[in-house]
Amino acid sequence: MEERPETELISIPATPRASTPEILTPSGQRSPRGLASTGPASKEAKSWTPTSFISPRFLSPIGTPMKRVLVNMKGYLEEVGHLTKLNPQDAWLPITESRNGNAHYAAFHNLNAGFGFQALVLPVAFSFLGWSWGIISLTIAYFWQLYTLWILVQLHEAVPGKRYNRYVELAQAAFGDRLGVWLALFPTVYLSAGTATALILIGGETMKLFFQIVCGPLCSSNPLTTVEWYLVFTSLCIVLSQLPNLNSIAGLSLVGAVTAIIYSTMAWILSVSQQRPPLISYQPISLPSPSATLSSFLNALGIIAFAFRGHNLVLEIQATMPSTFKHPAHVPMWKGAKFAYCFIAMCLFPVAIGGFWAYGNLMPSGGILNALYAFHSHDIPRGLLAMTFLLVVFNCLSSFQIYSMPAFDSFEAGYTSRTNRPCSIWVRSGFRVFFGFVSFFIGVALPFLSSLAGLLGGLTLPVTFAYPCFMWVLIKRPTKYSFNWYFHWTLGWLGVAFSLAFSIGGIWSIVNSGLKLKFFKPN
Repeated sequence: MEERPETELISIPATPRASTPEILTPSGQRSPRGLASTGPASKEAKSWTPTSFISPRFLSPIGTPMKRVLVNMKGYLEEVGHLTKLNPQDAWLPITESRNGNAHYAAFHNLNAGFGFQALVLPVAFSFLGWSWGIISLTIAYFWQLYTLWILVQLHEAVPGKRYNRYVELAQAAFGDRLGVWLALFPTVYLSAGTATALILIGGETMKLFFQIVCGPLCSSNPLTTVEWYLVFTSLCIVLSQLPNLNSIAGLSLVGAVTAIIYSTMAWILSVSQQRPPLISYQPISLPSPSATLSSFLNALGIIAFAFRGHNLVLEIQATMPSTFKHPAHVPMWKGAKFAYCFIAMCLFPVAIGGFWAYGNLMPSGGILNALYAFHSHDIPRGLLAMTFLLVVFNCLSSFQIYSMPAFDSFEAGYTSRTNRPCSIWVRSGFRVFFGFVSFFIGVALPFLSSLAGLLGGLTLPVTFAYPCFMWVLIKRPTKYSFNWYFHWTLGWLGVAFSLAFSIGGIWSIVNSGLKLKFFKPN
């Protein structure tokens, strides 16, 4: 019998990269279903991997055909990665329908979500804490939340074969299905919908101030009311919210990040460059009773803690990135997060320190922009003031989009689970119009929500400072009674204790404001 050449026995085409089916999403983009771009081979990982046994030493005694089979299988396994079980519904939802994100998108999204109008009231906290306690508290809070951010990034793919694309999903994996929903659903919903409502109020008021500065005495006799400005701002938010998914708003996140950096820098530079007001003092504001002093101290710590936001969106941002065994998503995500939080630190600390130096305990409760307008509106050119307020408006418009995305995702998840089909363009647009106007009506119809900010903020504080530490212990399971075990449990319970303290401070402030309304109501 005639022997055939060795090369004809098994003919297997070389496949430099594995391909997985793409799904056409409602927005017209293609979801790569966990595909990553290939590049030059990286160094072999020192830890064991599913393909580590296919080494050059292992392949050396094997013939050419079999070697080719194993090499191709190794490349396929490395491209497919953890063989992640993907939910087909994810290709229809705005957070996960596009997985083409990268480190740049992660930086834009984290900076837009993590820095905003809350930072402008940091000097108010310093007026109650003073120099020492203010700087110490701000530094500890910054590094604490940066560590919990790292924990969330690492836990995104903590279990092989599973990606936790949303904060509630990770909470369910750690605490159980029912307890996870109870612990995480309310804080994340409030941080999404509550922040969107606050952005409408702040954006509308800032648009009104911008109009007054630019128009000046030439304004018409019947200017728009504050509620009408809220409606104008809400309409702009709804128009921009028609972008289909989280990756598609990367440009808006870049605009939000740049405007936040510029207006915060302008605010503290303009404040420091002007002459300080007379009778300025850097002593903490003294209050008549010890209970009022303690309440104000807790409130000031709460202001510092609430300045750090965006942890409820970390997993959602990471879910927009492709992930394979060779190129896991946590690498570009952490690169982008580090870049973003370096800029956040360079903005937060100057605003807090520079604002307190410029105004001391004369700082109004509205923050550094209110102080700038109150003390130096006649000293600073109207053009600079108008530009500052316009940048705040642009930042609020951009932040509204990323904070509303989890709500849009929840609406569409409910629709697709019931109908087993993706949302049409009209259904998707209807959900976003509905959410925008509901946020508008909540902000207008419930003006007392601002007095509940301390209480609600205290209840949502564990999302940033406590839950990630608990989830690390419950999922990673470090050795019991080891330093790692004690460290994370201690951090988690400290976060819970601070949450309870800030909530009590919020209740105390509500009670005090109620007593004032009752006993000091004018005739």
